[in-house]
Amino acid sequence: MKFSKSILSLAFTSLLFVGCKNNDKNPTDTTTKTGTNKEISAAVKPETASFTIDGMTCPEGCAKTIEKKLSEMNGVQNAKVDFDKKQATVNFDLDKLKSEDLVKAVETTGDGQTYKVSNVKTGTKS
Repeated sequence: MKFSKSILSLAFTSLLFVGCKNNDKNPTDTTTKTGTNKEISAAVKPETASFTIDGMTCPEGCAKTIEKKLSEMNGVQNAKVDFDKKQATVNFDLDKLKSEDLVKAVETTGDGQTYKVSNVKTGTKS
């Protein structure tokens, strides 16, 4: 039994050693991969948009779905949707997106009629 455990431990350790190699060919690259395999690079023209979202009925289904859709957009650095405040805050690259693109993404989420955006405010991210 000890022999089997030793072999199993050796195989597991070997697998970790081989599987955890650093394959980074460009250590100075400023892009980051998110959980959705979308690369995020430093924004050329950083901008922040905040707006109210009406029509959300739950924090898990509505708010998280909208937050995920915004986060997956090319040019979005991060997105946060607060269900209780009915408020979204999105940091994005003005070189790649406009606030109107964010509004359209929210309002077309789901059936395209449930969510309405208002009070859009933008400003340079500091």
